[in-house]
Amino acid sequence: MKTEVKTENARLHSLISGVLVGYAITCIIFLAYSILITYTALTEEKMPMVVASATLVSVIIAGFDAARGADNKGWFWGIMAGLIYAVILLIIMSLVLQGFTLDSRTATVLVLSLSGGGLGGVVGINFKN
Repeated sequence: MKTEVKTENARLHSLISGVLVGYAITCIIFLAYSILITYTALTEEKMPMVVASATLVSVIIAGFDAARGADNKGWFWGIMAGLIYAVILLIIMSLVLQGFTLDSRTATVLVLSLSGGGLGGVVGINFKN
C-alpha cells in the first residue's frame, strides 16, 4: 500500500514538475522574443507564430518530464501534462484578454498542447530517472 502511495506521489510530482518546466521554457522564449523586438528591427507581427511554437516546444518538454516519472503509459502522462498546461494557459488568457472566447485559437492551443504533450510523453517514457 505504501509503495502505491509513493508511486502516485512520484507520478504527481513528475506531472507538476513537467508543467512547471514547460512554463519556465515558455517564459524564457517570450522574454527572448521581447528582447529581440526591443533591440532589433523585428516586429510583433510574428507573435502568433512565436506563441504557437513556444506552446508546442513547452508542452513537448512538459510531456517528456511528466512521463519520465511514470512506469507505463507515457502518452497518457504526456497528454495530461499538455492538458494541464493548456487549461492554465486558457485561464490566464481569459483573465488577461478582453473579449476572450472559446474559438479556433483556443482549439488550436488545445490541439497543440494535447498532441505535443502526448509526443513528449511517448519519448519521455523511454528516459527513466
